[in-house]
Amino acid sequence: MKARWFKYILQLKVPGGTSRGVLREKPSWFFHFEKEGKSGIGECGLLPGLSVDDRPDYESKLDEVVQAFNHGEEIPNLRDWPSIAFGWEMAMADLHADKKHQLFPSSFTEGSAGIDINGLVWMGKPETMRQQIDEKLRAGFHCIKLKIGAVDFADELNLIRHIRKDYSAADITIRVDANGAFSPTDAPEKLSRLAEFDLHSIEQPIAAGNWDAMAALCANSPLAIALDEELIGITDDAQMESLMSTIRPQAIILKPSLLGGFAPCDQWITLAEKHKTTWWATSALESNIGLNAIAQYTFTKNNPLPQGLGTGQLYTNNFDSPLEIVNGKLFYFPEKEWDDPKIE
Repeated sequence: MKARWFKYILQLKVPGGTSRGVLREKPSWFFHFEKEGKSGIGECGLLPGLSVDDRPDYESKLDEVVQAFNHGEEIPNLRDWPSIAFGWEMAMADLHADKKHQLFPSSFTEGSAGIDINGLVWMGKPETMRQQIDEKLRAGFHCIKLKIGAVDFADELNLIRHIRKDYSAADITIRVDANGAFSPTDAPEKLSRLAEFDLHSIEQPIAAGNWDAMAALCANSPLAIALDEELIGITDDAQMESLMSTIRPQAIILKPSLLGGFAPCDQWITLAEKHKTTWWATSALESNIGLNAIAQYTFTKNNPLPQGLGTGQLYTNNFDSPLEIVNGKLFYFPEKEWDDPKIE
């Protein structure tokens, strides 16, 4: 068997604004395996500035992993390299799949069932965000997720008011994601203001690492709080339990590329069930290769909530795939061909 890796830069159609800055391109690294006429591909979906393995020696670690495998040696421990661990897991699963890129066969991969997803609205000028909102509603989305925290808070409230003017919570579910933009002191008031619009939840209102402050927010917030960045870098079983029992969040967000793959996600789901916490999965801006793996895994968990899996349309140079969004649901149409990256 032969293993190798290559890098690919994904270009966003429209710059994506978050409270951490504006994203114009997204690098991904891919493992490619070959064995007895079969191949497997897996995406290492690192997010610069957010992933714990965003380090200068990232490609050196990829070299180390590939060389060890090609020489029949033990693969190095990848606990501190979650995106690489997930890319490796994905490629291995693909290599051993009965059908190309069908890692978790189900009625989803058969094309007979879809996954409810949220429509993502990036930050930007109020008129640009309003245009995005209207486009998502026309496209049939029943759950809208707004990135907030980088523009004027009053403008953000007006945008939510724009939705609620015509759509009640029974018609349209609204989620917001602050990416840690609020301070612990101003967060309670902002959460109260947001709760007036009957929102579903807010992701990561304050920066990760402030467990006591986050616990206080979760205990007193009129709005459900979902942890996102808070989970990144928490890999030890005892740490995971401590986080859940200390903060007691209403929900957690699972991003396999940032958490180290499907096995850690399974652990988080088990903890969520233990602590009566809801969860949903989201992509971390992977290409259709990574999105496909995450979607197939998520479908097998029978979670009825809208998932954050609508990112496949973000790029000008994504890989053609059987994934398609129809009326706010993600479907896999097996009759459609994959256009995989060209392996040099």
